[in-house]
Amino acid sequence: MEAIYLKYNHDFRNYTGASQKRRVLYALDQLDLPTISALQEKVLRDPALFAQLLQYLTIPVSEMFRDPAYFLALRRQVVPVLQTYPSIKVWVAGCSTGEEVYSLAILLREEGLLERALIYATDINPTSLDKARQGIFPLDAVRGFTANYQRAGGQRAFSDYYTAAYDAARFDPSLRANVIFADHSLATDSVFAETQLVSCRNVLIYFNRQLQDRALGLFHESLCHRGFLGLGSKESIDFSAYADRFSALSPLERIYRKAQ
Repeated sequence: MEAIYLKYNHDFRNYTGASQKRRVLYALDQLDLPTISALQEKVLRDPALFAQLLQYLTIPVSEMFRDPAYFLALRRQVVPVLQTYPSIKVWVAGCSTGEEVYSLAILLREEGLLERALIYATDINPTSLDKARQGIFPLDAVRGFTANYQRAGGQRAFSDYYTAAYDAARFDPSLRANVIFADHSLATDSVFAETQLVSCRNVLIYFNRQLQDRALGLFHESLCHRGFLGLGSKESIDFSAYADRFSALSPLERIYRKAQ
């Protein structure tokens, strides 16, 4: 990880050891290499192989309206406050292949907010960002997306938002008209905008405490006065350095509000 950082400026040094080990061993198997030393030698000499390794180190796996109760809580408890702003900015940190981004765009459209919203969708994986920009997902995943959407308080037929063809679902391009996809690392980069909502779910679980605190510091700095932070179902700020700077708005759904 130190070698990768020095060569490519991708910083995985403060990801959890168990997560790193699992991903690297999986990469060895997929790349048919005998040892970690052999992997390091090839990766440092071949940027194309590093790009391939990055797919295993970041595990771009997600789904639309994942944990529907989270989106239902956003709709009921966060949206009414967002509607009081003349314009809003949302940061989806660690956006992977874009499922979370399109979910939030659909929710904001249904609540009359998308046209005055700007969504920053960031990730360290350029391949994932390219997939997110395309807005094309496997058709066999859409059934699960649809069920999640309905449980999340969806107001329309989910099929209104995509066109199906050739075993794929292409989502309405207008959903990403106000989305900026960008490379951004929570390990090395700084805050780039003031936001009203930060959604970073199922990302911090892969960080050690030091990196979790760094990421939470970025979110705190980015959020406006009394802004909202949404985390994943297995994540919490309770024992972090920022525990006293947020108050729990919806504890079960891990939605917090900036307190100071």
